[in-house]
Amino acid sequence: MEFRILGPLEVVGESGEAIEVAGQKQRALLAILLLRANEVVSTDRLVDELWGEQAPRTATASLQNSISQLRKLLGADRVVTRSPGYVLRVEPGDLDLDRFERLLREARPQEPDERLRTLSEALALWRGPPLADFETDSFAQADARRLEELRLIAAEDRVDAALENGAESQLVGELELLVSRHPLRERLRGQLMLALYRSGRQAEALEAYQAARRALVEELGIEPSPPLQQLHAAILRQEGGLQPRSPTRAVEDHYDEVVRALAAARLVTVLGPDASLPLPSEVAAHLAGSFGLDHEPALTKISQHILLTQGIGPLYDELHALFERDQATGAVHRFLASLPPLLRARGLPQQLLVGTGYDHTLERAFDEAGEELDVVSYIAEGPDRGKFLHVPAEGGARVIAEPNAYASLDVERRPVLLKIHGQADRDPARVWDSFVVSEDDYIDYLTQAEVASVIPVTLVARLRRSHFLFLGYGLEDWNLRVFLRRVWGRDRVAYRSWAVEPTPSALAREFWREREVDVFVVPLDEYVSELRRRAEELLAPEVPA
Repeated sequence: MEFRILGPLEVVGESGEAIEVAGQKQRALLAILLLRANEVVSTDRLVDELWGEQAPRTATASLQNSISQLRKLLGADRVVTRSPGYVLRVEPGDLDLDRFERLLREARPQEPDERLRTLSEALALWRGPPLADFETDSFAQADARRLEELRLIAAEDRVDAALENGAESQLVGELELLVSRHPLRERLRGQLMLALYRSGRQAEALEAYQAARRALVEELGIEPSPPLQQLHAAILRQEGGLQPRSPTRAVEDHYDEVVRALAAARLVTVLGPDASLPLPSEVAAHLAGSFGLDHEPALTKISQHILLTQGIGPLYDELHALFERDQATGAVHRFLASLPPLLRARGLPQQLLVGTGYDHTLERAFDEAGEELDVVSYIAEGPDRGKFLHVPAEGGARVIAEPNAYASLDVERRPVLLKIHGQADRDPARVWDSFVVSEDDYIDYLTQAEVASVIPVTLVARLRRSHFLFLGYGLEDWNLRVFLRRVWGRDRVAYRSWAVEPTPSALAREFWREREVDVFVVPLDEYVSELRRRAEELLAPEVPA
């Protein structure tokens, strides 16, 4: 049986025939259960979303009758009573939304041509606005906005893949239509500028920037973002980096160079947004849906809006609920968790890792591997704001009040994860929930003292005398650049360093070039698979002669 909500609600039977769900209330009930497929939805919530505050006394009885009707249509094993409400059981692939989100996940590490096909397949599942026949129903508003945001992100990702494949001339018309529908979407504006420039229409590309600037100034009173301004400047200079480049694989020597730096305790691995879950764009879409806001692609902007209109409490509640969820560990996390025993067997120092996310996926990978991991995370709120918190592997969090004298961290003995923008506190008391997430948070982060004055001196020393390996970090997610600026100012990274990105943009390449960081265009899973093989070979314990 197939369920469709990416457009008008539809149900298709196993033999391909349409199953008619009669009555607006019954259709709305099915839509609510599909949006929470395989989750218990309480009776009280169903009554509230179906009838609102003016629910009649007969609402519960009417609900039970609608549930009975759904069971007759879909089968008794589909709609299950489970306290305090009901569950709609949906098998993997039965719901178009489920297939759409799966395809988005599959597309992220793929090469441009394959990613283009996958995203085109995902977008082909859409038959119109999500939940199109419930436009006036209050229960559908937030979810419809969230789904429309995901659809737009997928469309933007597909355009990026097409640009990498050199299809810019065919994209101009499509982008002009998308920009007319979403005039404040800066990513679309930048894609249009790049497509025009690569099509030999430089003057029109520059005019597209001026049109974007006018729209932003007139509607929001703000100037274009730094990435869009940088693209405008690059077009004016006719920089060679704006032209598509054929993907280059990491040379064989590179892996050995990284492993040698690791063995010498001169490697800091940085996990960017592509190695954290969920992605920043997904967090922004989630917040927009949860607070009933118009979609806003920038997580910093939507967080700032919620902070000012709702307060920090509701914002932190929603972020905590999102980031405390268990996320499946990926190849990057499992690779990093596999290194401690290799280093220990050779008597080598352990790793210093830097994370830009708030999730606990890496910590979970270390737990699953039976390895200890100290965590040092930034404190963004409260009396200790601006300091870092040490959470040892054995537990017992403590504020690092005197970084220059703090002696409870030994990165030689066990690995340390430095979470530069805070984390969701896993303790039920949530004392140390902390998120550098809004525009004000980043302003505070930049204007504070030099980072060396608040991070333990042992970690600062490792940061400043190490090669950096950036995994899954893109220019659009600029939070790491804030941290780099606090460590080095405008100087370049002191040691030769590397960035691994599946799909770097021209601007991202230029950013890394300025920092003298080599870029390797490789899917993350593929990259760490080869790096793990080399590490196991080169770090294997020496066998006595």
